[in-house]
Amino acid sequence: MSLKQVLLDDLKAAMKDKDNIRKNVITMVRAGILQIEKDKKIELDDEGVLEVIAKAVKQRRDAIPEYEKGNRPDLVEDLKREVDILMAYLPQQLSEDELDSIVAQTIFETGAQSAKDMGRVMKALMPKVKGRADGRLVNELVKKHLN
Repeated sequence: MSLKQVLLDDLKAAMKDKDNIRKNVITMVRAGILQIEKDKKIELDDEGVLEVIAKAVKQRRDAIPEYEKGNRPDLVEDLKREVDILMAYLPQQLSEDELDSIVAQTIFETGAQSAKDMGRVMKALMPKVKGRADGRLVNELVKKHLN
């Protein structure tokens, strides 16, 4: 079953259960998918759907500190719940140790020596961890290894 069909089934279940946050999150993801499909005149496969979901997770994680600064714990909790809902659709995330090992291996494979080689490392690394790790964490680990 495709990821789009899973989202539709989960949307129906959320509406039956009157789970408004889950319903709103899934509706937002489905709207994002539909927008991309209409704009690019393509049919997104599961990988494209995962990219939309990962982007939504990143947006929410980036917004959490702003709401914390604004002293809005109610919105912070809602965002955290939305992230949890979205994470259920993404592949199992890599632990920091697993990611560290992949970063070290990729640096060895590319022959990178210094921070100047960071772009080359990231280019080789991102396809390996796509959808399974936060890009910011990957970036930090590469910097740590190259310094």
